[in-house]
Amino acid sequence: MGVLCDYFAAADRPTAVDWAIGPGGDWQAEGRSLDEAGADWIDMKNIDPHVALGQLVAFAEGRPYDVRAAGPRLLWPDARVWPPERPAAPGAESPWESGLQLTELPDSWRDRLAAVEEEHVPMLALQWYDVEEVDFTDFPDCEDRVRAFAGLARRARDTGAHLYCRCCL
Repeated sequence: MGVLCDYFAAADRPTAVDWAIGPGGDWQAEGRSLDEAGADWIDMKNIDPHVALGQLVAFAEGRPYDVRAAGPRLLWPDARVWPPERPAAPGAESPWESGLQLTELPDSWRDRLAAVEEEHVPMLALQWYDVEEVDFTDFPDCEDRVRAFAGLARRARDTGAHLYCRCCL
C-alpha cells in the first residue's frame, strides 16, 4: 500500500478544495470525483509533491535538490482553522485524521515542468529514475511520468491554472 497522489489543474484554491476534498472543504460530504468535476488530472501513486516531485523539478532546473527550497504549500487541512494539536470533539473526527491532504504547487514549478521539451525527457528520467523515494516499474514508466507531469503543467500554464496535489494516505 502506498500514498495515492492525484495531481490536477484548477483555476484557484477554492475550486481545488471543492474538487479534491469536498464542498467548502467538507471532507465528510459526498464529493465528486476529479473526473466528474471535469478536472485535468493525472494519477501519480507514491510520487509525493514535496520530495519526489521536488527532485524532478530540481533536475529540470539543473540544480541539486534542496529540501529547504520553496516548495508546495499545504492548503487542507488548514492549520489556521484546525491546528494539528486541536483535539476533535467527542464522537467527531479531526480533518488531520481523514488521511487527505491538499497541496498547492508553486507556479514556478508548473512553469519549469511546462518548459520540459521532449528531447530532454530521457535525461530527466535517467536522473529521476535513481531517486530513493520512488520505485518506478521500469525506465519507460519513469519517462511516461515525466511526460505526464510536463503535459499537465503545460496545459495548466496555457490556461492560467495552478497545479495542486491531493494525497490520500
